Amino acid sequence: MQRHFTNNPYENKFGYSRAVRKGPFIFISGTTSIDPTSGELRYPGSAYDQARAIFSEIVRAVEVLGGRKGDIVRVRMFVAEDRDTGKVGQALKDVLGDVGPAATMIVGSRFVSSDMLVEIEADAVVMVRA
Repeated sequence: MQRHFTNNPYENKFGYSRAVRKGPFIFISGTTSIDPTSGELRYPGSAYDQARAIFSEIVRAVEVLGGRKGDIVRVRMFVAEDRDTGKVGQALKDVLGDVGPAATMIVGSRFVSSDMLVEIEADAVVMVRA
């Protein structure tokens, strides 16, 4: 099993990995727009920018564990406010393009910080490539 960690302070505080790979499966924890280097929340007030940063971090986690963006098969998006659903959906499309993963969006979530407007989880499956 491989694990990927960032400087997100909640990983250490709560004892979890940003992402875990077991066999061909990669599981990415609920990810917010906390900068993976500084540990600071980015883009307070902008659900679109937070979601773009989150999807980019998810892609990076998949790549660190040996996958590619196209290996992402499922995303779960948790959004604090109804008004932000279109912005989060647009960020999905802008970052993942034609990957077209299965997706769920749940509205009305509360997060560990009121500045967090969206949190996203993802799963990927890395197939053997010729």
